[in-house]
Amino acid sequence: MKILVCVKQVPDTNEVKIDPVKGTLIREGVPSILNPDDANALEAALAIKDRDPNVNVSVLTMGPPQACEMLRECLAMGADDAYLLSDRAFGGADTWSTSNTLAAGIRKIGDLDIIFAGRQAIDGDTAQVGPQTAQRLDIPVVTYVQHVELIGNKVVVQRQMEDGYELIEVQTPCLLTAVKELNEPRYMSIYNIVDACNKEITIWGHEDIKLSPENCGLKASPTQVFRSFTPPTKGKGEMLTGTEAEVSQSLVSRLKGLHVI
Repeated sequence: MKILVCVKQVPDTNEVKIDPVKGTLIREGVPSILNPDDANALEAALAIKDRDPNVNVSVLTMGPPQACEMLRECLAMGADDAYLLSDRAFGGADTWSTSNTLAAGIRKIGDLDIIFAGRQAIDGDTAQVGPQTAQRLDIPVVTYVQHVELIGNKVVVQRQMEDGYELIEVQTPCLLTAVKELNEPRYMSIYNIVDACNKEITIWGHEDIKLSPENCGLKASPTQVFRSFTPPTKGKGEMLTGTEAEVSQSLVSRLKGLHVI
């Protein structure tokens, strides 16, 4: 069985700042990490590999050359192969263009049984790339997966909902997007860290995956972000204590004082 995990290197959102003049992210000096939901997706693939040593787990990302550091982290966690789609032509891509590039890379990798991806990336929060990639590959997709079980060539998953879950059976090949409740990602092992440093990462540009510059990156992105900004901070909240009558009276008094009522 061959499994591919789509991962992304993202800025640590605890450290992200916005340029007040340009309205763009200040990435200088901001540490980059493996997207948290993608770590859950990778753990799901590695758990399947733990049960069957014949399973091959590959990781794929699109990004700048420094994304190799994140891919080596994935290899150190237990992945077998790593692929990086890196080309200036891929820059400035929105979800439509990103999914087109990822799908082209996946087609070059070849036949796959399961593709895992995180539910969403913490720097965009769109949750669109996974489903769009599946649509381009013409394979079924199940989102918000919180449990996975393999039965023959079928995958039975629990799809998370607000008040419970759906039980869905899907044929392979398929694409599944993981939520954090799916598992607890493992740590890198010393043996795998040493092995990951010696492994070669396959790097492809737009010519390698047979994708013209007009069909990827900014040129192929119908959505463009004109400005980003940090929302104003909220004032410190106050906890009202006392009996129900005292709290109600205090709340009404304060609302009247603010001319809300």
